[in-house]
Amino acid sequence: MVGNSENIGLEKLGVKVEKGFINVDEKMATNVEGVYAIGDVTGPPLLAHVASAQGVLAVETIAGHETTPLVYEDMPRATYCHPQVASLGLTEAQAEERGFKVKVGKFPFSASGKAIALDDYEGMVKFVVDEEFGELLGAHIIGPEASELLSEIGVAKQLEYSADDIARTVHAHPTLSEAIMEAALAAGEGAIHI
Repeated sequence: MVGNSENIGLEKLGVKVEKGFINVDEKMATNVEGVYAIGDVTGPPLLAHVASAQGVLAVETIAGHETTPLVYEDMPRATYCHPQVASLGLTEAQAEERGFKVKVGKFPFSASGKAIALDDYEGMVKFVVDEEFGELLGAHIIGPEASELLSEIGVAKQLEYSADDIARTVHAHPTLSEAIMEAALAAGEGAIHI
């Protein structure tokens, strides 16, 4: 993958570019004081919502506000197909490569009353959890409204909730989001409604 940043004057300013992508620090600043970059020109992940978050971070930095760096592996990723595919965090293999002892919780949409009522029950929710501390390392959803459902998991991960915290959160019935609760339960003592 190569970025497209040629012929826009970066060379004249002395902005460092690598493989067409502008190098930035955790606050979106380039190596040239007062010059910031956001979005696809800074490299993967090439997602509009990441660019937006980078823009907010850059503006807050410029305005002198205290900021928190973005955690790129926790950025939501979604593919708008049928069934939808969405994920954030680490895959099971990535977590194991990093030395985590992994526990997995899965719940199929074929066991979801709401998915069945919608006649859209292909897929599942999968949690990747650190067995020792219960930390949510990643989540993957294939199925109805996966891109919408991922937000709850993103909030939980941002707040450092464990899979057990998600499992103990009461979800309305019948909803697709119950599959999130059930996958979290499956990563622990076991899903209830399967």
